[in-house]
This record gives sequence, C-alpha cells and structure tokens, in this order.
Amino acid sequence: MSQAEGAPRAGTAPRAATAGAADPTGPRGPLRPGGPGGPARPRNPLWTLGLLRSEITTLLRRHRTYALLGVLAAVPVLIGIAVRIETGGGGGGGAGGPDGGAGPAFLAQVTNNGLFLVFAALAATLPVFLPMAVGVVAGDAIAGEASSGTLRYLLVAPAGRTRLLLVKYAAVLAFCLIATLVVAASALGAGALLFPMGEVTTISGTRIGFGEGLVRAVLTSLVVAVSLTGFAALGLFVSTLTGSGIGAMAATVGLLITVQILDSIPQLSGVHPYLFAHYWMSFADVLREPVHWDDLIKNFQLQGLYVAVFGSAAWARFTAKDITA
Repeated sequence: MSQAEGAPRAGTAPRAATAGAADPTGPRGPLRPGGPGGPARPRNPLWTLGLLRSEITTLLRRHRTYALLGVLAAVPVLIGIAVRIETGGGGGGGAGGPDGGAGPAFLAQVTNNGLFLVFAALAATLPVFLPMAVGVVAGDAIAGEASSGTLRYLLVAPAGRTRLLLVKYAAVLAFCLIATLVVAASALGAGALLFPMGEVTTISGTRIGFGEGLVRAVLTSLVVAVSLTGFAALGLFVSTLTGSGIGAMAATVGLLITVQILDSIPQLSGVHPYLFAHYWMSFADVLREPVHWDDLIKNFQLQGLYVAVFGSAAWARFTAKDITA
C-alpha cells in the first residue's frame, strides 16, 4: 500500500474521530473518551453534584427568589402581629378540638404558646402561597432557560438531557424545602418574640414538652415540603411543553388554582383523593398523640404517584424535544 493510500484524504477527518463526535444533547447524555481507541465512559458523578450546586446557587441568587422567600417570611410575622393586636397578648386562646387540625384551631393556641405560630403559618401558606412560589420556580426551570436562550448552551456544555432534567427537579425540590423552612423559622422567631413559649398541648389533648414540640414542628415542615413534590413534578412537566417562562409559570399556577377549586366542590368528592392537594393538610396529624399515619401515608403515596407520572412525562417530552433556542 502506498503512502497516499494509507493517509486520509485532504479535507476529511479520520473515521474514529468522526464516530466519537456524538451528539452531547442526546438522551444518553455526554460521554468522556476513555483514551485513544478505548470506549467512552460516563462522566464522574461528582460533576453532576457540581452542576446541582451551581443550579441551586443560581436559583438562590435571583432577585425573584428573594422576593418569593421574603413574602413567605412576612406571612407568619403578619399573622403573629394580627393575633397579638387582637388578643392584646393575653392567653385567652382556647384549645382546638380533636378535629381542629386546620388553621383556626392553631390560631386559637398561638396566644398560649408561640410555637403554635409555626403550625398556623404552615396551614395559612400551604394552600396558596407556598405552592404558588414552587409553581413559579418549577414552571421557569426549563422554559425560562429556553426563553432566555441558554438552554441550548446548557445541553452542549455538555450536561445531557436526562442529567439536566434531574438537576432541575432536584433544585426545585431544594427550593420546596428552603421555602418551607423559611416559613417555619420566621414563625418560630415571631412566636418567640410575641408570645410565651412552653409545653405544647397536642390536638389529642395531651401535653408534650417544648423540646418534643419543637421536633414535631420540624417534622411538620418536612411533611409540608414532601407534600409539594408532586406539584413540583407537574410544574416541571409544564415547563417542558413551552419555550415561554412566563407562560409556563402562569399555566402551573393556573393548575394549582383549578385543583384547589375542584377539591372544594363536594359534588366532586369522588375525584378528591386523586388531586395532589387533597391530603396537604394531613401534616396536622403530626401534632396528634400518637401520630396518625393514615392520611400522611396516603399523602406520601399520592405525591410519589405524581412524581412518577409527571416526572416520566417530563423526561419523555424533554429528551425528544427539538431544542432550537
């Protein structure tokens, strides 16, 4: 074989180099070459953690995130001030009944124990404020990148579609936890400043120490954060359907309002157990002695179902989507 026959033709790339130029935005995600002539191997998982850290940092640096968290933190303070003015700081609040797991029963206990402001604030923010903030973040997760023109560069960076989608959802889940803890921390601080703190009377009528009551407040916050995971998956799916961040946010919040309306219509009681918001208030069962797990487990199962269904739908849509912006 002559030297001309053994060398590649001018203007053409070697076959091995051409075969290695895989699409970094494909469903399998990016692969790093394993060496000359060797098979490609997956990128180090630590790189994924770095991408997640970068995503959460970017999310928390946005002015919109500050505004959302600021509003959430202000709600418990306003509730505490209103109760303080209404009661003059006295301890005239009565105990809630055995079925008093909703906001009014918690408000009745706030003047006796400021720790109850945590439960009252969560009960007040969970139906609208908390999920609306999560809906804004989840709806903007993919659509916002597309509308700003950065989604294409994220995929070529390379991130891989599946990896990027998982990182986006993990960042939304982190925001769910952060937002819930902001409400709880603000309520705890306001309750300690405005009202006495001490032993906690549970919904069942028994008394537990302040330390155990504080643990129950932390567990309640975690339950509320988990309750938002299904809605977060739904918002992420909506975000993959459009290239408009504002449109995705509006659609996600619209779905929230629609579901809340459907859940309040008695004639539709047959579909209520399948609505993601139906068991949200089950977090009050954490404040019973002993803890009632029936509705809590139903809530966790329902959220898991929404995560599986809409997470899979988001993955199917995003991995097949033609990214042009």
